[in-house]
Amino acid sequence: MVGEAWLAIVQFMEQGGNVLFLIAALTFLMWTLIFERLWYFNSEHKRIIQAATDDWEGRPERRSWSAHQIRDRMISETSGKITGTLPLIQTCVTLCPLLGLLGTVTGMISVFDAMATQGGNARSMAAGVSMATIPTMSGMIASLSGLMGSTLVKRKVDYEIETFEQHLTTDH
Repeated sequence: MVGEAWLAIVQFMEQGGNVLFLIAALTFLMWTLIFERLWYFNSEHKRIIQAATDDWEGRPERRSWSAHQIRDRMISETSGKITGTLPLIQTCVTLCPLLGLLGTVTGMISVFDAMATQGGNARSMAAGVSMATIPTMSGMIASLSGLMGSTLVKRKVDYEIETFEQHLTTDH
């Protein structure tokens, strides 16, 4: 059973061409970064927010211009930690369909090469056609899956940054 699944994956990767390996690597990186952000929110996030809040609450005054500048710096630094690798995740989501298009181009080059060398034999062109369509499909699927993950992370990031900003009050 496992051997058959592995064989099917290997055949799929061979049919899709070398670009499929790039899409697979990019998808792996993208989901690793998504899971890293989710892990961050479940482990380190509370400690970082608590430390920043304690620093702010420990200030004797919070109304002066310099206190507002310190608050803005704290919000900026903490927002950077909360955001983390989100821009890289969003870049991966954007790159997946572009790599799929690269696979389409290389597959079509293979089709034209087969036409030029073998005179339009349908069998010889079939490999190029699958090299043209499989990466496109794979890039779109990877991008759509990553879009769902990155949207989840983006909403969490936006919510946590807004909550943190509201939590650092200037009363006192």
